[in-house]
Amino acid sequence: MRCLGQSFFVGITLALAIGLTACAEPQVNLATGPREYTASDYLQVLDRWTRKKSLIQVSELDDVLSVTATFESWDFRWAYVIRYASDYRLTVEQRRTLLERTLAEAHDGHRFYVALYGNNVRWTDLTRADSSWIVRLIDDDGNETAPSSIELIARPGPLERRYFPYSTVWRHAFRVRFPTTTPDGRATVSPKAKWFGLRFAGAEGHQELRWELEGNDAAAPQRRTAEMISR
Repeated sequence: MRCLGQSFFVGITLALAIGLTACAEPQVNLATGPREYTASDYLQVLDRWTRKKSLIQVSELDDVLSVTATFESWDFRWAYVIRYASDYRLTVEQRRTLLERTLAEAHDGHRFYVALYGNNVRWTDLTRADSSWIVRLIDDDGNETAPSSIELIARPGPLERRYFPYSTVWRHAFRVRFPTTTPDGRATVSPKAKWFGLRFAGAEGHQELRWELEGNDAAAPQRRTAEMISR
């Protein structure tokens, strides 16, 4: 009976390992430059830049934290604007202006759209002083950075629900911004990093969301977009 139990446990473990391998999250690239996206590409791009994890207390089978986050990278922002412009029937000039402004935001901060759920609504409000969780931007080079701002989206509207469909009435939604450099001028995401991510930590445990990098161009000089946008 003991051998049978061990075999069952090993089988479950192998199945989980295979499942995790099969569902490996895609690597991403921080390179800038023009994109050839159409409105129908948006959900695929959203999926590439989105990560989700849950922190379970096994002893109580309690979901203490379930978090989904999208890194609003240059690549993501390009796809977002194309989809938004299509949905709202923007003119070419309006789209150009929006794209210019949106891509500029990718240079002055690392921004994430975050939606999370926990077993206590008050404790999962990241803007409260008594929140159960703090969030940090991290990478594999040992950098750890506190947010420069956290904005609570009190009632996600049609934009959030359409463009970030994991937003629900059961979750808090936030826009979290981190600086791109430290006060002494170092990059908050190292040019040598193999991954970067978000760490949520508190008395009930910790969980990390990671974006594995193909090649990090974050420290490269940022290029003007006017010529690319006018296409």
